[in-house]
Amino acid sequence: MTQIRIATFNLENFDETAAGEDGPLLADRITLMKPQIRRLRADIACFQEVHGQERPGQPRDLLALKELLAGTNLDGAPLVSTKLSGTDGVFDVRNLVIATHLPVIKHQQLKNDLVAEPRYQRLTATPPDPAPVPIVIERPVLHAQIDIDHAEPGRLLHVITVHLKSKIPSEIPGQVSDPKKGIWRTADSWAEGSFLSSMKRMSQALEVRRLVDKILKDDPDARIVVAGDFNAEPEEVPVLAICGNVEDTNNSDLATGVLVPIEHTIANEARYTLFHHGRGQMIDHMLVTRNLLAHYRGSEIHNELLHDESIAFATDVKYPESDHAPVVATFDFD
Repeated sequence: MTQIRIATFNLENFDETAAGEDGPLLADRITLMKPQIRRLRADIACFQEVHGQERPGQPRDLLALKELLAGTNLDGAPLVSTKLSGTDGVFDVRNLVIATHLPVIKHQQLKNDLVAEPRYQRLTATPPDPAPVPIVIERPVLHAQIDIDHAEPGRLLHVITVHLKSKIPSEIPGQVSDPKKGIWRTADSWAEGSFLSSMKRMSQALEVRRLVDKILKDDPDARIVVAGDFNAEPEEVPVLAICGNVEDTNNSDLATGVLVPIEHTIANEARYTLFHHGRGQMIDHMLVTRNLLAHYRGSEIHNELLHDESIAFATDVKYPESDHAPVVATFDFD
């Protein structure tokens, strides 16, 4: 294969929804979103927020996603996904998925494998924590090694997909008076909840950076793509932590390990994947090792029809489409 298109797309709580439940029906979502999948023309697609579905006597599976991919170039593609430890079933909600017809040689999911679970003593909890408690990281990291060329075996591409913790404050016991509306009792408890979320986000980012460094230590010429929903804009610390820029480390010896955001080649006015309160935000990223830049041919962000997700949350009206725009990059390995 000479040309490969890699995409990342947060499908936003992609699930089956029955009539009468809060949210659009799956059929309505597929009607609008299947053309988006076709437009990706992705050889490798990294999806976030893919919910699992159950059928009697079968492990929980990605049935809704398979229905979405039917009739696209990813129809029937093997799906590598996060799974419940020790089972064949996927998580109930927010799975990471890599879909590709290319051979996946090996894959793994990581959660606190390279970074110890943080511990913190919450100050505003009711009652206050007598000692530090574990800060649970809900979302693993998914890493797949993909053979991108049958003609040259061993020409592997490391694809790491992530969904870092959102900026929604983490729960503080006894401090949310109305969970559905997110009404907090005090400002300092809201602030502490936000601090906990940032701690989770950075713990995940550190694990990704340590995974990248581990891969490069084993193979300095490894080609790596980190793609997904970072819930952070380019100048924010979680993105910078994974990039490892020399400007931040002040160590030019680390230059070969820097990851480059491909979004830099997209015009600034078109560089956003989410609308929030009328402002475009670039929170979905694709970062690549420098050796991939020789093969890089360009990027697209399909954001023409994005809704303002803050309005959807304010009115509790969910749109059938995702509130994220997909990002696609093309590489030529001829």
